[in-house]
Amino acid sequence: MSETRRPLILDVDGTFLRTDLLFETFWLGLGRAPLPTLRAALGHFRDPAALKAALVDITQPRLDLMPVSPEIDGIIKTARETGRPIGLASASDRRLIAALSDHHGFEEPPLGTADGRNLKGPQKAEALVERYGEGEFDYAGNEAADLTVWRSGKEAIVVGDPASAEVLREEGRVVTELDGGWAPRDLWKALRPHQWVKNILLFLPAIAAHDFAFSTFFLVLLGIVAFSAAASSIYIVNDLLDLEADRLHPTKCNRPFASGKVPIRIGMVASAVSGLIALGIGAALGGGFLGIVALYMLLSLSYSLKLKRMRWVDIAVLATLYTLRVVAGAAASGVDASIFMLVFIFPVFLTLGCVKRLTELALATSDERLPGRGYGRTDRGDLLNMAGIGTVGALVIFLLYSFSAQAQVLYPTRWLLWVALIPIAAWLIRMVKLGWEGRQDYDPIVFALRDRMGLGILLITLSLMFYAAGLWAEWFGL
Repeated sequence: MSETRRPLILDVDGTFLRTDLLFETFWLGLGRAPLPTLRAALGHFRDPAALKAALVDITQPRLDLMPVSPEIDGIIKTARETGRPIGLASASDRRLIAALSDHHGFEEPPLGTADGRNLKGPQKAEALVERYGEGEFDYAGNEAADLTVWRSGKEAIVVGDPASAEVLREEGRVVTELDGGWAPRDLWKALRPHQWVKNILLFLPAIAAHDFAFSTFFLVLLGIVAFSAAASSIYIVNDLLDLEADRLHPTKCNRPFASGKVPIRIGMVASAVSGLIALGIGAALGGGFLGIVALYMLLSLSYSLKLKRMRWVDIAVLATLYTLRVVAGAAASGVDASIFMLVFIFPVFLTLGCVKRLTELALATSDERLPGRGYGRTDRGDLLNMAGIGTVGALVIFLLYSFSAQAQVLYPTRWLLWVALIPIAAWLIRMVKLGWEGRQDYDPIVFALRDRMGLGILLITLSLMFYAAGLWAEWFGL
């Protein structure tokens, strides 16, 4: 058969697509129907064909959104220019492969896992030889399991598997090698290290108690490492649950898993390792801190699975997650967290949760509800009102705290606490205004810790409180 008529057969997972359809269906199902998906995964763990069929029965992913390998796309265009027939052969469920083939207009009948036969390795080679004959097709794959298929075909296109490419060359086969795999910097990006700055909230109890000892600082720092690892673990889970929503978003579509830059299985391993690090450090810091970390991870997971899609509940959960960081700081350092402080910061974080949604709506490109969220632009007024209630509530609680017995002990010059209400109010109002105008990024805490003017206002507040506590006089004689 001439080269121009010899079929070009493409593997799907990790070759034609920069993702894996088995993991895509698992995470999509976990987000939409968690219990049936978990039952399917546990019940068919040792039977890949049955597992793939069960997951597709539960839910089917948007195949038109799947990231296509640019290198393979270039080969496809060249093949089409020469009139070569193109087909898909994959170990993924045949229903998905058939729909994917139709969507991309491939001529050859697709091959996939069906009727209990997992079309991988020797089974795939057997099916292709049965259809085309030995050496009568070219095949593109990406892993050692494809060696049997390459050996049954003519020319081999190897994606991101140098070891297999070398083996085939030593056997005298014609090999076209394409870049593949993933870069550690993309996985690092998936961990969202820029979000770790939010864990500075763990220092609040020590600052409020005026405990600046090195031992306290060190324990809180360990707590920050634990919470950073816990947060990264859940960020990855959240990204995997939000693959379709992210691909529909103008900027989130570039995230490592949505774009296919990092394989889903790598993300699953990274999430598990990060979670174990968080729990390990948590155990070292004591049972109380471990319980808070575990609660934070459980609540974050619940938020990712369900609660973030529930209007108003999602904002309350966000505020709770921020507040847990403060409680964790007290547990890590052994400093008592004032009930007034906890009651004060919750409405602050409630306000910032509203700011987060206001920002998303202000930056939205249409009037439709946000993908994966329960809000549309018509909710902006209600969100603004809730932010106003949170702001007023925080200021009232701070004022009440200034009359408490604890405040009288910690802050001899109490009238300065009342003055501090002015910059606190200014900061909160400014955050709400910037969110309303869409002049923030998608996380108000991260924005606040990078906003120079906002940081200046917060430093003024802190300076007034330190002066009221007599710390400036103690440290500098002022």
